[in-house]
Amino acid sequence: MANILHRSPDSRAVPIDSLSPEIADRIRADEPALAATGQIPPDAITRAHTRYIEALLKDREGRLSELDASVARSIAEEQTIADNTEAAYDAGRSFGDRASDTIASFGGSWTFLILFAGFLGCWMLLNVAGPSGGFDPYPFILLNLILSTIAAVQAPIIMMSQRRQEAKDRMRARNDYQVNLKAELEIRHLHEKLDHLHERQLAHLTELRHILEARPGAGR
Repeated sequence: MANILHRSPDSRAVPIDSLSPEIADRIRADEPALAATGQIPPDAITRAHTRYIEALLKDREGRLSELDASVARSIAEEQTIADNTEAAYDAGRSFGDRASDTIASFGGSWTFLILFAGFLGCWMLLNVAGPSGGFDPYPFILLNLILSTIAAVQAPIIMMSQRRQEAKDRMRARNDYQVNLKAELEIRHLHEKLDHLHERQLAHLTELRHILEARPGAGR
C-alpha cells in the first residue's frame, strides 16, 4: 500500500540550481513547495518560463497583448511561430476576391495599356475613316460612355483589391513582429544562460582552487 501511495520522482526533473537564476527565482516565488524539493519537472519549468516572459512583455500598465502572450507561449512550449502569410491569405479568399485581384492586376499591366490603346485607335479610325461616317462619329459619344462605364466599374474593384492588400500587409507585419520579438527574447534568454554557466564555472574553479590550496604540502 505504501508503494502505491508513493510517487516516484520524474526522471526528467532537473536540479533547480542548474536553471537560470531568473527561472529559478520565479519557481521559488510561485511554487515554493516544489522548489524545496530541489528537483523541477519539465512542466513546472515551462510554466515558470511562460510567466517570466509574460512579466518581461507586460507594458507599464501591467497589460499583456494577445500577440505578446502567443509569443510567450511559443517560447515556453518550444514551438515555431513563423507563418506562411501568403498561403493563409489565399486560403481565405472568395471567388469574388480572386476575380477582383485578377482584374486589378491585369488593369495595371502594360498588356492592358497596349490592348486598350489599340482598341481606342481602331475605334477612332473606324468611325473617322470608315464608310458613311461609322456608327459613332466624332466626338465619339458612345466611346465616352464606354470609357466612363469602365472607369466607374474598375475604380471600386481596384479599391477592393488595395484593401485586401492592406489586410495582407497587416498579417505580414503581425507575423514579422512576433518572429522578431521571439528572436529577441530567445537571444536574451541565451545570454542569461551563458552568464549563468559562466558564473557556475567560475564558482567551481574557485572551489577547486581552495581545495587544492587546503591540501597538505600544497604550498611546497
